[in-house]
This record gives sequence, structure tokens and C-alpha cells, in this order.
Amino acid sequence: MLPQHNRFLIILNPVAGKGRAIKEYPKIDRFLKARKADYEIVLTTGPGHALEIAKNSAAGNGTIVVAAGGDGTNNEVINGLLSRADPPPEPPVLGIIPLGRGNDFAYSARIPANLDQALEILIRKTICPLDAGLITGGYFPEGRYFVNGVGIGFDTKVGFEAAKMKSIHSALSYALGALITLARFEDPPLVEIGYDGASMTLPAAIVSVVNGRRMGGMFFMGPNAIINDGLLDICTVRQPAARRRLVKIFFHYLKGTQAECGETVMGRGLCFHLKALKGGMAAHCDGETVCEDGKELGIRCLPGALRLIGNLGDS
Repeated sequence: MLPQHNRFLIILNPVAGKGRAIKEYPKIDRFLKARKADYEIVLTTGPGHALEIAKNSAAGNGTIVVAAGGDGTNNEVINGLLSRADPPPEPPVLGIIPLGRGNDFAYSARIPANLDQALEILIRKTICPLDAGLITGGYFPEGRYFVNGVGIGFDTKVGFEAAKMKSIHSALSYALGALITLARFEDPPLVEIGYDGASMTLPAAIVSVVNGRRMGGMFFMGPNAIINDGLLDICTVRQPAARRRLVKIFFHYLKGTQAECGETVMGRGLCFHLKALKGGMAAHCDGETVCEDGKELGIRCLPGALRLIGNLGDS
């Protein structure tokens, strides 16, 4: 249990959840005021602002930084916390108020989408270790941190299509994006993947390297992933010969049963290296585009890099 004098710095993305977040501002304010919490709510003004606020915060010195928004807000906040020039001696403490459309990381952290319940978890200040990941390559040669996961290939292309559907709910836009991507049935890159002594080379239709279980609001890219086990989960799908087969595999992701498919290989590791031997990789981490035609990527787990106010038990 954290000391009661700890202060909350709530970084709220007002446009998260298609504008839902700003509408919840008064409720968050009233709740914390009624609990006599020491807090400040700061509204972000655009992309990258949450990262800068977190980077310049007093996290680790009595301040708990809270990401109030969706998975993109979470990603910016953790990148700010983990890229500080003067990191604190103990891992910074992260709080989550899920106000986005998908809230995939919050799902894996067992933080409910219900605002009252999420605030109750926050105010209890029960902490647990939280792993992070670091991907290097593409637009981020120095690296980009993530807490939910990396998608390569099909998953990323679906995300590109979903991002174009501004007026459609996240899960539905992702499903429609998947149908569009399936209809194209493009040749995937030939990718060499190595991790923790294992290696494989395959025409990679789908590659997921994840800390959390879910992406896109409804697809279990890492159904067995645990956010504080010190490892990342990998799930790869070899491109099948027929489009209808890929469709069938894709629907297994709705239930997290893709391991039943012969084209799927699942594993767990600490460090991963991916190299496109033919073609290029499209990749994202926590929804942030990493590359569209990348040739080489490195991914590694950072065990216990953060601490999370969550619902996973006492630290």
C-alpha cells in the first residue's frame, strides 16, 4: 500500500473515446475531491503532450502519474515516464482511468471500463509490478516503449484501415478494417524471427509480440499473456494458401483459440529479433506506427519497469 500523502497527477486526453473523456472530467474531479485526495488534472492539447507532461512530472517523488484516456494516452504516458533523464530509484507508479474506445491494456490489467469502479481502484492505491516492452527500428531507432503489445503485418494493416473510420466505434472499425485487409490478401513478408534460442522463418501473415492479452477492442492477440511475468508472448501465423483459411484463423482471435490452427506458433521470451528477408514489415506498438515497410526490428521485455495501481493483488 502506498503512503496516503502521495499526489495524483492525472493526464487527461480530452478527445479520448470520441470526446467521452472531457465529459467525465467533472465526475473525476468530484470523486477525488470527495475523497480528499491530493490531485491535479492536466488536459492534453495534442499528440505528444501527454508524453511531455509525464516526462517532466515528479513521478517517483511522491507523485502518481495517471493516464486518463485510451491506449494511445497510456502509451504516451509510459514513454514519458520511462524516458526521463533523471529516472527515480524505484520504478514510477502508473494509474489508469480507461476513457478510450478500446481500452485494451486496461482490460489486461483488470481495470474496469466503468468509471466509478476504475476510480475506486485508483483511490485504493494497491500496486503491483508492471512489465514494459521496448521496440527499436523503423521510425524509432532509439526505441519506443509499450505496455500492451506490438503488431506486425495483418494486425497493423487492419489498424491503418480502422484509423480511417473516424465516426465508427473502435471494435467495429477494427472488424471492418480486418475485412478490407482480408479482401486484399496481399503477399506477406518473409520474416526471420529469433527469440531466446528459438528461431523460425515464415511468410508472416500475423506476428504479435505482446505484454497484454487484447488488441482492437475484441481480438485476443496474446490470450495467455501476463503483464507482470517478466516475459513477452509471441503469436505468429504462417500465411495460408487460401483467403478463406486466413478468415477462419482470424475469427479464432475473437476467442483466443488461434493455437488450435496448424499455421499458428505461440511462445514466450525476453528478447526478439525480426528481419524481413523478402518484402517489408508494417508494425505498430500500442497503436503507434513503428514502420510501414521495415526491414529489421528488435523487441525486448523490461521486467518490472513500472508499478501499476491495479487489481492484480498487492506488491
